[in-house]
Formats: sequence, structure tokens, C-alpha cells
Amino acid sequence: MRLPARALLASVMAALLLAIPAMARAGAAARHRIVSLNLCTDQMLLLLVPPQDIAGLSPLARDCAYSMLCDAARAVPTIRPTAEAVVAARPDLVVGGNYTAMTALLAARQAGLTVVQFAPAERLADIPGQFRALAEAAGVPERGAALAGAFERRLAARPIARPAAPGGGDPVAALYAANGFVTGTGTLADDMLAHAGFRNFAATMGHRHAAYLPIEDLIARPPDLLVLIRSETGTSLAQDLLDHPALRAAFPGAHRLSLPGRLWLCGLPQTLDTLDRLAQARQALEHFALEHVAGERPAPEYSDPAQEAGR
Repeated sequence: MRLPARALLASVMAALLLAIPAMARAGAAARHRIVSLNLCTDQMLLLLVPPQDIAGLSPLARDCAYSMLCDAARAVPTIRPTAEAVVAARPDLVVGGNYTAMTALLAARQAGLTVVQFAPAERLADIPGQFRALAEAAGVPERGAALAGAFERRLAARPIARPAAPGGGDPVAALYAANGFVTGTGTLADDMLAHAGFRNFAATMGHRHAAYLPIEDLIARPPDLLVLIRSETGTSLAQDLLDHPALRAAFPGAHRLSLPGRLWLCGLPQTLDTLDRLAQARQALEHFALEHVAGERPAPEYSDPAQEAGR
């Protein structure tokens, strides 16, 4: 028996409407061969999906000098960030940054693979959105919502930083890395300083971007806190600068803080642990100021490097 045309059309439309939710669920299905070509998306993936769903991470994921999750990364394969390697892996999702492995990402798109790119997080407020977006692309939106929500609640629960002294304004902190570079404004690290109640020393010096700053200039206009950004693996002449006796003398006790470089590279839940360290450093400065309200900060005493080495 043949249905009238109008009835046939209605039945077809009803079938399509019933199929839409199933199609949506299929589109949101978890991916099982994900490739990441960026250090930050590497670590986000490790927090979002099980290891068996990762077909490859960038080699930096296992390097503890750069990756906070280097130990977890050893449980999954790494992949060379080349066009040939990525396409040959036959991933169902490729994720990366806006400035790395661009040829490989372009090749993946041209091969018809799903590619999602992420800009570097420049503010703490950017981090939850990135987790939600990556989780959606990976087909695990609930996991992304959980991580993002926990981050937002923890950030919102932080106490508002107070001025270091009445009328004194926020203290100044310098992020000082190997070869004498200071971190500029408009970065995640800069936003972390602001949330901890510090002004960025680079901004007070007129540097919007990372800039070289000789030790002499740093000591001539000392910030309240010197944050030394270190690599915890290997040694180098570039990093030896951070242990110069003049810096130790100019920034004693509460005025100096050392933190691993990997803590500043990507926006992750662990970023809030670093923020806690900065907040504790500010509290230490406040206590130091209360104990020395009667006098100015003493001038640094310079020790001869040869004498220091012989001690």
C-alpha cells in the first residue's frame, strides 16, 4: 500500500527528527586516537582523557624541565611534530597551539582530519574555557566541566590581595630568568602577579614584552620581590646568573623566591598552586615590613664572588 505523498513526507521528517539526537550523540562521542602537538595541550589532554585514548604527545611532554606532568606523559606515546608523522598516525583529533607545528597542523587539515588549535592562556580566566573547549572536542565535556568548575571555584575563593602597607600601593615583583630576562605584561605570569597582589617590575620599567635586564639595573632599582625562574634539570652559564652573589645580597630572605620554569608555561589547575606560592611570598613581605617599620630596607652588601666560592 502506497502512502499519500503528504503522509510519506511527514513520516520522513519524523524519522529525521528522531535521528538528530542520535547524530548529536555520535558527534560528541569520545575520541580514541588523539594527537597533541603542543606542550600545553599535551598536559590538558593528560588531565582530560585516559592514556589509551592518546595516540601521541609532543616530545616536550616528557621533559620535566618544561612539563608539570612529565611523569604521567611517560605512560603514552610521543610523536614527532611533522606532517608525515601526524597523518600516518591516523588520529581522529589533532590539537595544537597557534604558533607551533604549523606545517603539521596544516597537513592534518588538508588530509581531512579534525584539527583544533588553542592560543596561549594570557589570563587565569582563560584557563577554564580552554579546558571546556578541549574536552568538548575530545568528546568528554563532563570531564572538562568538572575541571573548569573546580578551577573557577578555587580562584573565586581566593582572598582579595591587600596593599603591602597603608598608602604604599602594591609591592613590585620581578620575574627573572636565565640570561637576565624579565617577563613582560599581557602574559599569564603577569596576571598571576596581579592576582597575588603584585605589580610587574617589567611594567614599572616600561617593558611590555620580555626584555633583557642586567643585574646592575635590577639592583639599582630593586623590586620588593625577586622571583627567580629556574630550570630544575641540567646546568648552564645562563642560569648561573641567578645565583650571583650580588643578587643574593640585594634580595635576602623574604625578598627572594625561586620557582621552577615549568610552572609558568601553561594554564593548568596546578597554576593555582603557583599562585598560592606568590601569595605566601607577599604575606612574608608584609610581615617583614611590619618588623622593620622603623627603618628603610638596608642597602645590599656585596660579597666578592671569589670569597663566596671559597666558603
